[in-house]
Amino acid sequence: MITIIDYGLGNINAFQNAYKRLNISSKIAKSKDDLNSTSKIILPGVGSFDYAINLLNNSGMREKLDHLVLIEKVPVLGICVGMQIMGTKSEEGICQGLNWIQGDVLKFDETLIQHRTKLPHMGWNEIKVSHDNPLLSGFTKNNFFYFLHSYYFKCNYKINSIAISNYGFDFTSVVNSKNIFGVQFHPEKSHSNGEKLLKNFALL
Repeated sequence: MITIIDYGLGNINAFQNAYKRLNISSKIAKSKDDLNSTSKIILPGVGSFDYAINLLNNSGMREKLDHLVLIEKVPVLGICVGMQIMGTKSEEGICQGLNWIQGDVLKFDETLIQHRTKLPHMGWNEIKVSHDNPLLSGFTKNNFFYFLHSYYFKCNYKINSIAISNYGFDFTSVVNSKNIFGVQFHPEKSHSNGEKLLKNFALL
């Protein structure tokens, strides 16, 4: 059962509707008891780093999520800020992240961005697969997804960066460490490519 974490951030219903269209069972978790019988986890997120991690820490689900992800090795997919809070810390705030993947969240260097509207990075952009990975199975070209962010995840280890995108410079747009996955873009807003990625995650 795919469990979508509802801690107050992210378009929860959009993920559930996507899985309904794919005929894949999913449920929403708002408490630690809702995390029972979970085979995979979706961790959405929008907004600021500190706000997101504080909401998750106060949800009553943090300890159970740590156990599921780090001990039981349940696959998890972080979305946007849900991916960023998987890291160690962020330039956006002062709180510690989940530290599930080693890396920091940094703000884009606006001096390198040529577009008139420099930040946020908003709209469709391409991802380029840098490491073969089942999450990205079937993505060979024209891999466009919808982005909305001003900060990006910088992995401590290059092996954890499995796809990159460019906005003034190359940045990591998909991360992976063992059972832990994250995407900077919004698959729930990315039409057929987004549903394809969500299906790949369900089949891991």
